[in-house]
Amino acid sequence: MSTQDLAAAVVLLLVAKRKRKRTRRWSKDWYTKRPKYTHENLLKDLMLTEEKDFVRLDLEQFQVLLELVTPLIEKKNTIMREAIPPSQRLSITLRYLATGNTLEDLKFHSAISPQSLSLIIIETCEAIIHVLKKLIKLPQTAEEWKKVAKDFESQWNAPHVIGAIDGKHVEIKKPPGSGSYYYNYKKTFSIVLMAVVNANYEFIMVDVETNGRVSDGGVLQNTIFGQQLKNNALNIPPPALLPGSSRKLPYFFVGDDAFPMSQNLLKPYSQTGLTKENRIYNYRISRARRMVESVFGILATRFGVFQRAFPFDPTKIRKIVLACCYLHNFLRKSRSYLSPSFMFREDNKSGIIHPPSKEVFQLTELEKINKKKSLNIAKQARDEYNGFCNNEGAVSWQEKMVS
Repeated sequence: MSTQDLAAAVVLLLVAKRKRKRTRRWSKDWYTKRPKYTHENLLKDLMLTEEKDFVRLDLEQFQVLLELVTPLIEKKNTIMREAIPPSQRLSITLRYLATGNTLEDLKFHSAISPQSLSLIIIETCEAIIHVLKKLIKLPQTAEEWKKVAKDFESQWNAPHVIGAIDGKHVEIKKPPGSGSYYYNYKKTFSIVLMAVVNANYEFIMVDVETNGRVSDGGVLQNTIFGQQLKNNALNIPPPALLPGSSRKLPYFFVGDDAFPMSQNLLKPYSQTGLTKENRIYNYRISRARRMVESVFGILATRFGVFQRAFPFDPTKIRKIVLACCYLHNFLRKSRSYLSPSFMFREDNKSGIIHPPSKEVFQLTELEKINKKKSLNIAKQARDEYNGFCNNEGAVSWQEKMVS
């Protein structure tokens, strides 16, 4: 190489290094100007106009939640840099849950690096779960279960029902080295969100510990709740008379056709060879079971993070999913959160059941492959409830709804 060529190469190398330095310096300068570029400037204006879509909370709800989580997420300033304040940590986490946007996208909203965002989101979700932990709780006594049953009776004409059970797939990106452990029947990768819901669109039990390969019945057995149900350890009240009837029946959960029935878990009759009475029973029991379907739809629609495959490892994904469930119960009393278009609606005059609107995002159902035979005592309980629904417990519009 000539002296001239060598000199030219040195000049090019110096120019390239200078450009890289400028790029790195610009990036660092941009992050240090967070107070100027942060999403919080926009958030404050949106909340003053009662705009909730940015983080799904209004100003009052945000302030209540912020006060609760601040002691758990607040960081101290250092000589090197100022800590990201709790309000920004909470708001950007809520923005992620509301939209499911990538961390690369969120860095432009927040002026926070993707690496820091990843840590902030998980830490804040852990804090949300901790401070809202009392919002998802199974009844502990027979009297508490009877209160749940009273709500199903008064709101959905379903006496003795103490919860609606179901599970849904939550899609994830395949974890490295996991093989087919999370591979489900839809040929995607997932974990399962298993839940029990009351008559007021609230979770009373959630579980996210099962991989996506398991069917409804298997998921139930994999949960602590399922084992307690199997071992009669839930303090469910003993069988009692149905209202206005001489029939004594157990208190029970309602599930779909994938669950094996038991004394405390009933499901609809199979769709083949149904009598008119069977159809009426199915309609009546489905009014209660639709609670869990509606809640899953509301959850996945309000929290856009469910609408694309989660990019984190399963341990972190479980924390994010649980945080969304707790936030659902936290927000549930807000009228704007529970939009009527997100729910099943019945027209008793025309006999038409209107499903949730098309904008409601539906999570993937679990595969219905259960072949276990139901216990005779469960079949007898279902037949007795069938008799109740078609006689002394009938409602005036039920025949129109199944005609």
